[in-house]
Amino acid sequence: MEDMKEFIAYSRKLLRSLQRIKKALDDNDIDKAKELVNELIEDTQKDIEA
Repeated sequence: MEDMKEFIAYSRKLLRSLQRIKKALDDNDIDKAKELVNELIEDTQKDIEA
């Protein structure tokens, strides 16, 4: 059950990140989108290594 809660929390965090990236792309703010993608990659790597 705890694994499911962690997965849901991760999914929500991922969705928020993807929404922010989409908004940056919609606004044609490529630098911001790249920054957000890099943050998402870094966070994901940290989660995997934990």
